Amino acid sequence: MLVHRALCQSWLSQVTYRFHANIASRHIQPNQRFWQPPVRHFHAQRTRSSNIKPNVGEPATDGNSVPVNNVIKAVAFTGAFSVGCFAGATIMEYENTRSMIISKAKQARFGWFQNRSIADRDSWWQLKQDVRRFWDSLSPGDKTFAPILVANLLAFGLWRVPALRTTMLTYFTSNPAARIVCWPMFLSTFSHYSVMHIFANMYVLHSFSNAAVLSLGKEQFMAVYLSAGVFSSLMSVLYKAGTKHPGMSLGASGAIMTVLAYVCAQYPETQLSILFLPTVTFSAGAAIKVIMGIDFAGCVMGWKFFDHAAHLGGAMFGIFWAHYGSQLWAKRISLLNYYHELRRTKQK
Repeated sequence: MLVHRALCQSWLSQVTYRFHANIASRHIQPNQRFWQPPVRHFHAQRTRSSNIKPNVGEPATDGNSVPVNNVIKAVAFTGAFSVGCFAGATIMEYENTRSMIISKAKQARFGWFQNRSIADRDSWWQLKQDVRRFWDSLSPGDKTFAPILVANLLAFGLWRVPALRTTMLTYFTSNPAARIVCWPMFLSTFSHYSVMHIFANMYVLHSFSNAAVLSLGKEQFMAVYLSAGVFSSLMSVLYKAGTKHPGMSLGASGAIMTVLAYVCAQYPETQLSILFLPTVTFSAGAAIKVIMGIDFAGCVMGWKFFDHAAHLGGAMFGIFWAHYGSQLWAKRISLLNYYHELRRTKQK
C-alpha cells in the first residue's frame, strides 16, 4: 500500500508539472476474491504561473470560490443525464428483446437454407462466424465490460497526443470552478492519464462487473454505471464547492465504487481477501463498511490527498440501488408500453 501511495503521489506531481494544473485521480484495486481499499486522489487548485494560455476549461473565477451557477448546472445535469440514461436503457432493452425474437424466428424458418449454403461461404464469412462464436462465448459481464474498456482506452490514447492536452483538460477533467462544468462530469469518468490508473480501475471493474450484470441485466447495469459516474462527480463538485477547494479530477472510480458497493450489498457474505495476502479473508459487507467509513472520515477531516467525496457518493449510490433499484426499475413498464405503441404506429 505504501508503494501504491508513492506511485500515485509521483503521478500527481508529473501531471501538475506538465500541465500546471491539478488533477485528482481515482484508483481502486480489489476484485471479488482479492481486496485493496479504493482511492481517488484530490488536489486543490494552487496559484502558480502557467505557460498554458487561458481557455474555456480553466477556472471561471479567481481564488477558491465556485460559482453558484456552476453548482446549479451540475445538479440539473446530473438529474437530466440520469433520467436520460434509464430511459435509453429501457428503449435498448425493448430493441434487444425484439431483435432476439426476430432472429430466433428467422433461424427457425430459414435455418435449413442457411445450412445448405454453408459450403458456398467464403473465408471472410467464416472469419465473421468465428468472431461471433467468440463473442457468444463471453459471459454477460465481459460483453458489457468490453465497450466500457474500449471507451477508456480511447480516452487514455488521447491523453498521449500533445496537441489534445488542452482539450483533454477542458472536457475530460471535472472541475467545479471551470466555465464548462456539465459534460466533463461525464467524460471524466472515462479519462485516465497513467497506465497504473487505467489498469487498476479496469481490473476492478472487470472483477465485479459479471456479478452485477447477472443481477441487473446489461441494460440496467449500463444505466446504473453511467448515472453513478455523473452522480459521484456531482458529490465531488458539491464537496469542493462547500469546502472552497476546487480542483480537477478524472477517473472511473466513482462509478466503479457503485458497482463494488452494489455487489457487496447484494452478496454481503462473499469472502474477500487482500491482494497478495490471500490468507487474510473478510466478508464483502464488512469491507464496504470499512472503506465507506474511511471516506466519510476523509470528508469530515478534510483530507486532501484522496477525493473521498466521490468515493463516498459512488458507494452510496450502489447501496441505494441494491435496496431500492428493483422498485425504481419496475416503473419503466409505462415507458416500455408507450414506446411499443409508438413503434407499432410508425410501422403501419
